[in-house]
Amino acid sequence: MSFNVDKVFHKVDWPNSSIEFCENFFNSDKPKYILGRNIYAESVAKNIDVDGFIDDFSNEKAFLKKPVFKSTQVPKNALVLNVAGGRPLSAREKLNQLGLQNLDYFAFSKISKFPFMPLRFNERFQDEFLLNKQKFNWIYRLLNDEVSRLIFEKLVRFRYDHDILHLEGFTQRENVQYFEEFLSLNKANEIFIDVGGFNGFTTLEFIKRCPQYSSVHIFEPDKKNYELCVSATCKFPEIYCHPLGLGSKKEMLYFKMNDSSSRISDNGDVMINVVRLDSFSQIAPTFIKMDIEGAEYSAILGAEKIILKSHPRLAIAVYHNSGDFWRIPELVLGIRNDYEILIRHYSESIYETIMFFLPRK
Repeated sequence: MSFNVDKVFHKVDWPNSSIEFCENFFNSDKPKYILGRNIYAESVAKNIDVDGFIDDFSNEKAFLKKPVFKSTQVPKNALVLNVAGGRPLSAREKLNQLGLQNLDYFAFSKISKFPFMPLRFNERFQDEFLLNKQKFNWIYRLLNDEVSRLIFEKLVRFRYDHDILHLEGFTQRENVQYFEEFLSLNKANEIFIDVGGFNGFTTLEFIKRCPQYSSVHIFEPDKKNYELCVSATCKFPEIYCHPLGLGSKKEMLYFKMNDSSSRISDNGDVMINVVRLDSFSQIAPTFIKMDIEGAEYSAILGAEKIILKSHPRLAIAVYHNSGDFWRIPELVLGIRNDYEILIRHYSESIYETIMFFLPRK
């Protein structure tokens, strides 16, 4: 079984309606609105004069010196650019229900060929894919079930050509992220390492499923998030919160604090301590989750001895970097090659893709 690159990837024949929308959004006198307020909205608004922004979930009156409206306030002859990065399908459905002519940012940026902000976590994906076709084929063949292969194909196709049709069928499921039945977690004696603890939610979900766990170790370097983790888990026994980042070596790194998107960054606000997970040699985990905004590869490098010795289940985010779909499994299997691999996806966009590594019995 292989991933037929030449069959799957070809030039998209964009509908005439989408092409016409782009031309009109640049050049016509029709009222123009942007649904959403994010980096994509800013990128468009810097280059195109719009009449306002749409946000049904905020009471703010202005954004970038333009008025903010509810979707029901937008005139029916308006052109609406849907820049919702996380829930583009839901936003499209809402706009269609209101009878508003709309197009998603992904198609808009592709068709117009204007240098707008690239899709976050997808920078230079086409180059990455074309340079590493065989690697993508390799991981596709290794995936353990048809669901994983379908998810992989849909996501890679969207990342390659930005056609939102590939995302249809995905839903927002972050409430069950990292926890699947095929993990076969035990109610008792599990040892969980939560790398990127955020506010403690994932650890609490683990406790629901494994109430007689042995211990939990949370790693969260963001000071605010670390305090949230401590507060959320303080009533439970054997929970150890570490105000540390994980990486391939012990060092101090700049860190940008941004709630759930806090990450290591050269443009960071503060310095954090980063250590190897292997320095906690007394821990013998049965399950490790990593979702740390693109630093997963480095953290796995620093956990080589623990993975080799304990053979834990792994749930690793693979959506932050364009090559993570193959680089992370290549790294893990280079440590131990006795893992089965599955992929599950938990959002309407390219965010929240988790690769699971199950110890082969």
